Amino acid sequence: MARGKKGRPVNGWLVVDKPAGVGSTTVVNKVKWAFGAQKAGHAGTLDPAATGVLAVALGEATKTVPYITDALKCYRFRVTLGASTTTDDAEGEVLDTRENRPSDAEIEAALVAFRGDIAQVPPQFSAVKVDGERAYDLAREGELMDLAARPLWVERLEVLGRPDADHVDLEMVCGKGGYVRSIARDLGRALGCLGHVQWLRREWSGPFNACDGVSLEEIDRLAKTPEIDALLRPLTLGLADLPELPCTPEGAARLRNGNPGMVLASSVHYGDEAWASYQGHPVAVGIYKAGELHPSRVFNLD
Repeated sequence: MARGKKGRPVNGWLVVDKPAGVGSTTVVNKVKWAFGAQKAGHAGTLDPAATGVLAVALGEATKTVPYITDALKCYRFRVTLGASTTTDDAEGEVLDTRENRPSDAEIEAALVAFRGDIAQVPPQFSAVKVDGERAYDLAREGELMDLAARPLWVERLEVLGRPDADHVDLEMVCGKGGYVRSIARDLGRALGCLGHVQWLRREWSGPFNACDGVSLEEIDRLAKTPEIDALLRPLTLGLADLPELPCTPEGAARLRNGNPGMVLASSVHYGDEAWASYQGHPVAVGIYKAGELHPSRVFNLD
């Protein structure tokens, strides 16, 4: 006999305002426990020392995680100038120091090279896999790795303020896979003074904003109660960047079985990715071709 799934079928997003000192996986596990959910995941890891938006997907919303992971994100952070560390943030040991400090004009000039399409080497302490192992595990054992540079789109990188000569506050909007710690490290090197992240906050990620985030204390307070479901955001928020195509009853039935189904297209073109809805409820995500959606992900919301 097949074993039933543990937990209840909760579907939607919870926007958590993650505090410093707790890992992303720990937050996801707490949310899953608090809702008694069958399945949970998150869209974009935050370092334990970082704060801000951690979007947690529950149930069928986990099928929309890739679209939030790929969306633009906004970070605010402070760079400490004059020292490099093992972790590229304030949690690590100091490796080297410099006495010189750049002017505001020198910082503004250096930031130009960090905008647009750039190549970024991940920090030694990161979740990048090296021969099947996480880089941070190897780094903890004292191994120095030659990590390959990865492409990153930086839409905006601006100075927010200069509290003093030793610090500069920045805001960055970037695409998938950006490491703020690498920005701080490389900016410090470009300025000839070295640098690392002092603090970091993710202000928004795709459609999710930190000002709408729920605290861990609130999750604990409402855990295992009927009231906690009021914190959930719609599954469809994870599809905000894709066009919605209403489908016919027959199309909905075919899509739910994993087959192409008829949809009512508007401005989409052949080969565009979109999602189909029936009576306002999401049915599937797929590729639009000649009046039909060919599904890649089907939502089971019954």
